[in-house]
Amino acid sequence: MPYPLGHREAVRTKIIESARRLFNRDGFDNVSVKEIMSGAGLTHGGFYDYFSAKSDLYTEVLGCFFTDPNWKPRWEGIDVDTGARDLAQQIIRAYLSRQHLEDIENSCPMVALPTDVRRSSKAVKGAFEAVFVAMADMLARDMNAAPPARQARAQAIAALCVGGLIVARALRSNAVAQEVRESCLSVALELVRA
Repeated sequence: MPYPLGHREAVRTKIIESARRLFNRDGFDNVSVKEIMSGAGLTHGGFYDYFSAKSDLYTEVLGCFFTDPNWKPRWEGIDVDTGARDLAQQIIRAYLSRQHLEDIENSCPMVALPTDVRRSSKAVKGAFEAVFVAMADMLARDMNAAPPARQARAQAIAALCVGGLIVARALRSNAVAQEVRESCLSVALELVRA
């Protein structure tokens, strides 16, 4: 009996979601294909029906709401309306939210995986760059500056958001981590309004 329409895509999505959670939590090198498939509720052997290697899957995991219209922020109470007039402010508030800081498994891959990306293939670096560029482009949409200045400011804000969360997550003290997150949030919002 054949599988229902959409089955293959649903299974592929389950594998990507499992890998995203595990890579975010443990890093690319520390996660096996067997663990990814187990996390998706599937057997190890089925992996190669969908991906030729773990590195191919890694490129897929780097997608997020900046590049995938079907991906939604998974942080409780956080929504981003990509058609809204205040899109940049929504992105900054979502990205630098307490929920995003604390939810490692559902994190944006730019926060959880940058050191892995640096050591990866050109394809993985290209996927990471595509996410960053898409984030900066979304931030630039509702800024009033001329195009070159607007793009430069959007890239700086994107780097502040990503870097701010990386630093906050690396800190031992939760109180200091929250201070860093709040400081980055405040400065990023000021830059959007400038």
